[in-house]
Amino acid sequence: MESLSPARRGGAREALARRMAERWLMPALGIATLFGGWALLSGLGLVSPAFLPGPLTVLRSMAEHTREPYAGSVLQVHLLASLEKFLISFSIAVLLGVPLGLFMGRFKALDWAVGPVFEAFRFVPPIAWVPFAIFWFGTGFLSPTLVIFAGAFAPCVLNAYRGARQIDRALIEASQMLGAGRWTTLTEILLPASLAHIVAGIRVGAGFGWQSLIGAELIVGSTGLGYMIVQGGSNLEPAIVISGMITIGLIGAGIDFGMRALQRRVQRDWSR
Repeated sequence: MESLSPARRGGAREALARRMAERWLMPALGIATLFGGWALLSGLGLVSPAFLPGPLTVLRSMAEHTREPYAGSVLQVHLLASLEKFLISFSIAVLLGVPLGLFMGRFKALDWAVGPVFEAFRFVPPIAWVPFAIFWFGTGFLSPTLVIFAGAFAPCVLNAYRGARQIDRALIEASQMLGAGRWTTLTEILLPASLAHIVAGIRVGAGFGWQSLIGAELIVGSTGLGYMIVQGGSNLEPAIVISGMITIGLIGAGIDFGMRALQRRVQRDWSR
């Protein structure tokens, strides 16, 4: 195997250093700048602690409430309650939305029948479903799950539909000429060819679903991170509110990171 020249090795090292800086150093610098500015505002007394407590105060509050209950539960229990609602509702949205999008993209009659209803549905903000959730399910576990479903469902349908519509019709016609039935065409041609679009829609749906969950818990929740934030605001405890917001942001970023990794994996495997 021919070894790289010193110039090429130097170029490869520079490219690696640039990628590392883009992936790790710049994000770390941005986070450090944010928290540094926050600590400076608080430490110099430019903002009252009643409105913006310092980062150390918030971190102590987070640590304290992993041991001592607040609004009925410790922080991790509130987090698990939110995750449970999210995972159940998001899974239902994916299981119903992806097949519906594929069928709408494959069968024109279904697209004509369902398309106008879906177009109207997807422009209704998920939070607008909160009154209906209260009417139908009260303020218990099921109310936020309906709102999450409303947020995650539309992106799953829309991207699966777009993936199905962009498939070369010649592939489907050729498979039918070779004797493939509808189910075989769907599972072995339509689904694999649409997979990149489907995963992109699932990623977007996950983000909308998580945001919709927190919005619902702020209004109708009796458990979860949103409920904890509401209680912190009612009790004029900004450290609790910011603790909940940080937790929501971190979990949301983690969900999106996982979805992006899955999307890259699918795109890489599909492009081979």
